[in-house]
Amino acid sequence: MAEHYLTEDMQQRYHYTIGPYADPVLRINPGDTLTVETQDAFEGKILTEDTMPSEVLEVPFLNPQTGPFYVEGAEKGDALVVKIHSIKPRGPQPRGTTCLVPHFGGLTGTDTTVTLQDPLPEIVRKVNITEEGIEWSDQIALPYEPFIGTIGTAPQIDSINSLTPGSHGGNMDLPDVGPGCILYLPVRSEGALLYLGDGHAVQGDGELCGVAIEFATVTRMTLDLVKGWGLNWPRLENNEFIMSIGSARPMEDATRIAYADLVAWMVDSYGFDQWEAYMLLTQIGKVRLGNMVDPNYTVGASIAKRYLP
Repeated sequence: MAEHYLTEDMQQRYHYTIGPYADPVLRINPGDTLTVETQDAFEGKILTEDTMPSEVLEVPFLNPQTGPFYVEGAEKGDALVVKIHSIKPRGPQPRGTTCLVPHFGGLTGTDTTVTLQDPLPEIVRKVNITEEGIEWSDQIALPYEPFIGTIGTAPQIDSINSLTPGSHGGNMDLPDVGPGCILYLPVRSEGALLYLGDGHAVQGDGELCGVAIEFATVTRMTLDLVKGWGLNWPRLENNEFIMSIGSARPMEDATRIAYADLVAWMVDSYGFDQWEAYMLLTQIGKVRLGNMVDPNYTVGASIAKRYLP
């Protein structure tokens, strides 16, 4: 199996939509390992705490994506397997950025949740990031728990804004999509056409203010295929649990999508009766809120592997 490395210079042009129309930046075979340099959600434009987002960012040109990566032999009805090995910080310190952006976040009026309140103030916080931890302040150190906020495959015909999560994956902002996980994504276009970006050094459930600790990464992963595994929604597993992922508004519909897909996974792959799985998840199912700020909300529903045959 081959090893590939894609630098920022090799990428040249980032993408702000996930779709089937961009030329692949690299073609790889199933089983190959890929190391990718990704940019942060602001494409590195917020340089200091005095840089105001409203002055340097242009909507919708946010959340730049690396790729797409063409996987040989991938065709509609397959599942793309993404095994994430490591996510390392790159770039000069302070590497991390979080901020308050006017009309964006979970506790303020937005373009789709309109209120009469004034927008929140613009506040930028830059932090040092190492693999040992994150320097929030002189008193508070945060854990380094990196993950990829946006990762997805091309839909069959649509191009979807990279800020929007959906059944293709996309901007799920789900902290479980980190080192040690295996992510399964539906293949709907020839070659799968994988995009990724939006690295987060740490994030709480829901990404409350809308901006995690955003940072540029060096991400190493192995790509593979499961032929004929026609997924409807992304799925994930690690050493502890399996998880189905749903994205929608309102949030309860995202949760229903995730739990219904998890029931189907338990039936198809583990031999459960549908109603037994439904009742069992009522007792021991877990829900992870990925984001509550994006055009669609993302929820992961999981069951611990110790309960599976």
